[in-house]
Amino acid sequence: MKTEAIITMVVAQGIVTCFMAYFFYRVLTTKPKPEPDSYTDNDDETERQKP
Repeated sequence: MKTEAIITMVVAQGIVTCFMAYFFYRVLTTKPKPEPDSYTDNDDETERQKP
């Protein structure tokens, strides 16, 4: 294998690894959003209030 091919392969793998690490970091450090209260958020929907 030529030197240029090895350099290209290593650079491509490095870029993919950096993107993967960045997105894993983003996913693991994001704070969860509070879930909406289904009772207070759906009070104006009459279809769901049928007994």
